[in-house]
Amino acid sequence: MNKKYKYLTVVLLIVCSLIAFGRIVANDFINFDDNVYITENNYIKAGLNSETLKWAFSAVVSSNWHPLTLLSHALDWRLFGANASGHHLVSLLLHIGSAILLFLFLNKTTGSLWPSAFVAALFALHPLRVESVAWAAERKDVLSIFLGLAVLYTYALYVEKPKLSKYYLCLILFALSLLAKPMLVTLPFVLLLLDYWPLCRWQKALQPQLLPVSNDGGLVKKKGKQRKADSIKEKKISMPLTNRAKIIRSLLWEKSPFIFLAIASSIVTIWAQSNGGAVASLGKLPFTERILNAIVSYVAYLIKIFWPVNLAVFYPYEQFLPSWQVFGAASILLGISIAVIFAIKKAPFLFVGWFWYLGTLVPVIGLMQVGKQSMADRYTYFPSIGIAIILTWSIVYLLPKVKLRKIIIIPAAIILAALTFLTWQQCGYWKNSVVLYDHVLKVTKNNDLAHYNLANALTKQRKKEEAIAHYREVIRINPYHDLAHSNLGAALAAQGNNEEAVVHYLAAIKINPDQEEAHCNLGVVLAAQGRNEEAIAQYLAAIKINPNYDDAYYNLANLFMKQGKIKEAIDNYRQAIKINPDHFDAHCNLADVFVQQSKIDQAIEHFREAVRINPSSFASLNNLGVNLEKQLKHDEAASYYRRALLIEPQNPGIHFNLGVALGNKGELKEAIEHFHQAIYLKPDYEEARRALKLAQDIEREQNR
Repeated sequence: MNKKYKYLTVVLLIVCSLIAFGRIVANDFINFDDNVYITENNYIKAGLNSETLKWAFSAVVSSNWHPLTLLSHALDWRLFGANASGHHLVSLLLHIGSAILLFLFLNKTTGSLWPSAFVAALFALHPLRVESVAWAAERKDVLSIFLGLAVLYTYALYVEKPKLSKYYLCLILFALSLLAKPMLVTLPFVLLLLDYWPLCRWQKALQPQLLPVSNDGGLVKKKGKQRKADSIKEKKISMPLTNRAKIIRSLLWEKSPFIFLAIASSIVTIWAQSNGGAVASLGKLPFTERILNAIVSYVAYLIKIFWPVNLAVFYPYEQFLPSWQVFGAASILLGISIAVIFAIKKAPFLFVGWFWYLGTLVPVIGLMQVGKQSMADRYTYFPSIGIAIILTWSIVYLLPKVKLRKIIIIPAAIILAALTFLTWQQCGYWKNSVVLYDHVLKVTKNNDLAHYNLANALTKQRKKEEAIAHYREVIRINPYHDLAHSNLGAALAAQGNNEEAVVHYLAAIKINPDQEEAHCNLGVVLAAQGRNEEAIAQYLAAIKINPNYDDAYYNLANLFMKQGKIKEAIDNYRQAIKINPDHFDAHCNLADVFVQQSKIDQAIEHFREAVRINPSSFASLNNLGVNLEKQLKHDEAASYYRRALLIEPQNPGIHFNLGVALGNKGELKEAIEHFHQAIYLKPDYEEARRALKLAQDIEREQNR
């Protein structure tokens, strides 16, 4: 019967999770880290190969080293490409797998099916999980926790029947979890907690043992002949301190390889985040403020676990917390900690669950501040399991009779249904960047990151006025946001407001002199104002900062063309293409230069590249056809004109060009049709009329 209900629980976890999270498969990528990890990452887009494998283990992406996560993204791209649905589906499947592993682990170690099922359901369906599951860039979270929970289940199997193979499997899974994300460096600590409850391995050292004792009070030894059964009885005898210490040492020694891996992962993580500039210095964020924020965040996470509303992808850091808030949070934490310690013998699950929560949050609680957030929903992914254990087993403890427990079935179902609905609703906010940040701005205040990312998304949608308004909000909240100044300058320049654009570009450069994009864009505006030498200086400054900045070389080449410096222009176009072989505009402009120099072979080479990069570029197809026609390659020229007509079927110039190519091939009947079409679309097209007359004359001559 228990086995039957176990299978039923697994099925229900899968179905309910699909209901709660299923809508994420219709969501798009967002412009917060998804571009860095996936959509604009050329290594990921190359799929799984030797180069990607080498890069994954050597690269630090977004100030993190997690090669297994990068490889999973590369595999996803190979399978699904730019289709976000596939990426989201894999994350959801990993999350469902984690919920199942959590249920199997708790059921095996406690023997309590329904409490284990309820904890797994709370974990699976809680709205705080949405950030980890619906955010493609957070694959590291779901992958790491899936592997971490696999460690716990394998550990339970190892404790049940100790074998080296199971122990080594635990170590391997733990190492893989750390390679996905170093969040679980606290897992050795969790294993020690689990040794106390529900595995009860510590109790062997701390409690009297039931041992065989002879009538004279001595312990029965296994050596020698077996004594008569009537002379032996079992009695609880306290173990000698030496034996207790031996058991404790063995438990600690058993965790030492796990601790070693955790320390190694922590060192690598600190190095990666420090080198990436993600770690806030003590000068910018004093340690005292970090401690105060950590205390408040512990309680804030608890509140969100029990009241999961107004969730956001980013919570701005508040450096000035009210003293009453800090004192109140500290009192709550201290009070609960003291209470669970006093209740450790009667209700060990309280101690284990509470210190699971406190301990596993330590790496992300902000003592080593990474990023600008005060807290993040995704950080509760693993720690919240401890609170779910406390809640569930407290009910079991308070309602020991089976009949009384049946009372809570309906309330439990209502709670899970409410969580499912809230999760479904929260998943909808992740539909795309605009919807996400619109929601974030409704539930948070002074959120410069949300305004900035929303402005970038609106810019991509060509909603310039709305984008400009949000960039201005970013600067109001944080006047030292160099990227907001730079992007606002670009938006203003696109509107023709060059004077104000220059002001914001200069502000961006003053805040961050190494912002190459601001230098480059300022150069474009200065060139448009005729301030050519100043523009050249800005382009060169951008190149000095980033010698591989292809757009800076491209813009410099355009300016040299404008000045008539053809050789310098060609050199810079070539450099832009060398850095970025897919630089469409550089290929087009360089081809135009070669046309001017009558170097048709070289022009054709670059027009071909332009067509390869952008097969739907009407101008490139037409230009390639024109230059092939100059080389009397009429067949090939006609093929490109036909492709151009598929894009712009009502373009009279293309009909004329195709007519000329066909006429030169001797296909006069079809040529005449295209000349007629060109004249129909442009009645005053005299060149087409002359070509038509000539083609008709030749056709009549041939028919005589």
